[in-house]
Amino acid sequence: MTGHFSRDSDRFPGDSPHDCALVDILESSIVSEVYDCTGPDGLEAGIAAAVAAVQSGQVIVLPTDTVYGVGCDAFSAEAVAAVLVAKGRGRELPPPVLVPNPRTVDGLAREVSDHARALIDAYWPGPLTLVLKAQTSLQWDLGETNGTVALRMPDDPVALAVLAAIGPMAVTSANTTGHPPAGTVGEARNQLGEAVAVYLDGGPSSGGPASTILDCTGELPVVLRPGALEEAKIETVCDQVLAEQEAAAAREEAAVAAEREQLRRRAQREQAERDRAADPRRRPGPKIAGSRRRK
Repeated sequence: MTGHFSRDSDRFPGDSPHDCALVDILESSIVSEVYDCTGPDGLEAGIAAAVAAVQSGQVIVLPTDTVYGVGCDAFSAEAVAAVLVAKGRGRELPPPVLVPNPRTVDGLAREVSDHARALIDAYWPGPLTLVLKAQTSLQWDLGETNGTVALRMPDDPVALAVLAAIGPMAVTSANTTGHPPAGTVGEARNQLGEAVAVYLDGGPSSGGPASTILDCTGELPVVLRPGALEEAKIETVCDQVLAEQEAAAAREEAAVAAEREQLRRRAQREQAERDRAADPRRRPGPKIAGSRRRK
């Protein structure tokens, strides 16, 4: 889909019937609510409203440590599609998934490399998104992911509170395609309007760049999008992992060599014992009677 949603046309040009139905869902009786989450009372009310909205398949806006995000239940295909419609984005650009803690990773991804785990330990929560191989057993539809999933744990107290209450969420930047990401809840609302059920206001975002995206599906991580986390920091962690892997490989090689040497020596001893046993000079012979010298 291209272009932006228009209330005059009520449709995107070339929308499929499925997409049109999603637009109808977005327009139907949704009255957006904004919650000031900068204080404890507003935060509690906002999280409760966000949980109710997400569980009913609706879309919310929440702050992160980079920019504001628009998201939904990652396991609701209709809600994910609604997020893409709200942004004016197609399935070829699937949203990342935000998680409440690193433990969630193994439930969503498989074959997580040493590099990915080290980067998670070093920079989560933070502005780092890792593209990993998705668990094949998961029943979700994030778009055209080619069997991968982009995961991130944001360093924002409001976002983490929401994720702890809801679980993994499909979240992308809170803006319509072609416009700058929202740095405030007001900017997000101006772009997304009533397509969003609940807006959580956590104050202005950091104003910095979006998260750095790394492809961790191969042997070594590859930067897909430079962002807030400097590549030098990523390289430092990756170099350390490589050094540890090389040291571990050297220790394993030394252990194998020592075991082979031990087996070689054992085989030599056993062969020597067989050779001694086969030597006729070492075999006991018959006793020959002799005369004693008479005195």
